Amino acid sequence: MTYWDWAALGLFAVCWLFYEPVLHGLSRRTGAITRDMYVVRLAWMRTMTGREVKLLDSQLLGHAINSASFFASANLILIAAVAGALFGGGGEVLSGVEGLGIRAEGRVFDYKLALVTLCLARGLLEFIWGIRQMNYVLALIGAAPETGERSEAFARAATDVLNPALTAFSRGVRGYYFALAAAAWFYGPLALGAVTAAATLLLVWRQSRSPAARGIREARRLLDPGGDTIDPKSSFDE
Repeated sequence: MTYWDWAALGLFAVCWLFYEPVLHGLSRRTGAITRDMYVVRLAWMRTMTGREVKLLDSQLLGHAINSASFFASANLILIAAVAGALFGGGGEVLSGVEGLGIRAEGRVFDYKLALVTLCLARGLLEFIWGIRQMNYVLALIGAAPETGERSEAFARAATDVLNPALTAFSRGVRGYYFALAAAAWFYGPLALGAVTAAATLLLVWRQSRSPAARGIREARRLLDPGGDTIDPKSSFDE
């Protein structure tokens, strides 16, 4: 590996591992989906506790579980494909893709395959954890009190399970962004650095400046005019 490979790999590691803390700091100043969605989800759980029939809530959460299951299945297939290339003959794969402009020594090529596999594997674990937590939320919806003094406390407790569940799902989706950035390494260190920076900037823009972010921020203002609701877990989203 060359100096440029190590430099690009270091940039990738910083962006991949420190994206959430940096986004958390930015969200305190400019706002981001990461914070606004906690308020929205809390409002959902409050409304849920007041419904006599909670079929709508279970259907909404079921849709999220199906989406997470689909992504997890697709992720597993990708991991099998990349890991198969890594452990089943990386040299043969390399000779077969040289026509695509991919060049690397055998050992370095294995490192590149391993990095893509690592990104996908981390995403798969997030999807699995998200699905488990969503199933916990389904149980909470079934046990939710309809009225009474416990409703507000129960809604907050349910949100403290729902928010990390959907956050884990979002982390899994984010893994695809960084897996694509890792795959750019096949075309050299400059490609890895450029795609990593582009993917990170795209994620930050979607969190704070995209039309969706602005719409969710306005919804939060309507749901929490005084800005009193704070996510105690400081969890993250996109």
